[in-house]
Amino acid sequence: MVVGDFANEVDTLVIGSGPGGYVAAIRAAQLGQKVTIVEKGEMGGVCLNVGCIPSKALIAAGHRFHNAKHSEDMGIIAEKVSINFEKVQEWKGSVVKKLTGGVEGLLKGNKVEIVRGEAYFASENSVRIMDEKSAQTYNFKNCIIATGSRPIEIPGFKYTNRVINSTGALALKEVPKKLVVIGGGYIGIELAGAYANMGAEVVVLEGSKQILGGFEKQMAKVVERRLKKNGVEFKMEALAKGVEESETGVKVTAEVKGKEEVFEADYCLVTVGRKPNTDELGLEQIGVELTERGVVKIDKQCRTNISNIYAIGDVVEGPPLAHKASYEGKIAAEAIAGEKSEVDYLAIPAVVFSDPELASVGYTEAEAKEAGFDVIASKFPFAANGRALSLNETDGFMKLVTRKDDGLVVGAQIAGPNASDMIAELGLAIETGMTAEDIALTIHAHPSLGEITMEAAEVALGTPIHIVK
Repeated sequence: MVVGDFANEVDTLVIGSGPGGYVAAIRAAQLGQKVTIVEKGEMGGVCLNVGCIPSKALIAAGHRFHNAKHSEDMGIIAEKVSINFEKVQEWKGSVVKKLTGGVEGLLKGNKVEIVRGEAYFASENSVRIMDEKSAQTYNFKNCIIATGSRPIEIPGFKYTNRVINSTGALALKEVPKKLVVIGGGYIGIELAGAYANMGAEVVVLEGSKQILGGFEKQMAKVVERRLKKNGVEFKMEALAKGVEESETGVKVTAEVKGKEEVFEADYCLVTVGRKPNTDELGLEQIGVELTERGVVKIDKQCRTNISNIYAIGDVVEGPPLAHKASYEGKIAAEAIAGEKSEVDYLAIPAVVFSDPELASVGYTEAEAKEAGFDVIASKFPFAANGRALSLNETDGFMKLVTRKDDGLVVGAQIAGPNASDMIAELGLAIETGMTAEDIALTIHAHPSLGEITMEAAEVALGTPIHIVK
């Protein structure tokens, strides 16, 4: 208790209302806890407001526009197709509003108290929550930190109206005529693709030899080829050195394979990673252990070194994925309730909403061999699937990684349309210990992209029907 100050008493306090925080709060409430959730911004956090959801809406709009202009081979010829970008942004905002409003409704429906403001730890059992007008103290029995992450700012590229991060890129009032993207990771590639589909001239500056470094080279190449076809230019082994900004645009200087080049554009989008929001909570003051990168150290129940304080999502080790945060949120809430829940997933899917989509779960072929497994990698192309042909979307493939001695599925990679949806079946296969034979014997609807999973399993068994092995 903070002496001389009235304090609110709660069982569980959740800091942050993103996909980790609001899920944790709801699960804790379902388990009978008195729960308060603190949010300094909008309900839903980065993901719902300036991340996952609005970016996918913008990508969808880009696809609609591009397809309207480029479907001649299907006999569809559209003249004078144009974009009302103000209307696009308005529609995107309506999608966000529905979801954030839905989150608030779910929290209230589960009797979770919502408090607006910034939280700062006063002790191991209390926080001060401040807004522009007042401050109040909350005492808690347990606390879950779910404050997410923010874009990294690199030297010489301070964020302004023309030098923007992903949040700025989603809030533009116009489709840029020219756009320079620094960083060829998943955020940079998704937004590069979206704006290229809307007619922007895009240059991507990537420091390594490959875009989408977290994925296999052959998967990244599928995306790179499509983007190049759409006019995107790539500069590999490029180091951004500085930027000159004017009222109407930017000049970006970069060292490309040892030679200096200058790129002029309307905007410069910097997407070189994110860092955890752990530096303004007072964690050091109460002794919560952090890594050098500012990541919170946790155990298998998401508990920090202070037994009643938990952490989930982007502030802990692992990929900064919304679905990972939600999973960890449930674990933390259940651990607080005394259940034996712990983080024990075998695999977690990673998805890029590129053109075409990429998805991976479990081991890649190289990772499986490195881990000591004797594996078979079995590929099936989208071009041999009837549904893909009828969609006019035949780029890409599925690769199934199975153990040689018993056919156990240990990983899968997909490059192709709807990869983000298709990967769920493979994640389930890994978690439940399925074999290639189990998948091959499961009847898949025809014609569907899902059949590609069955076909890849048949390749693994040495009995493919629709390709000659």
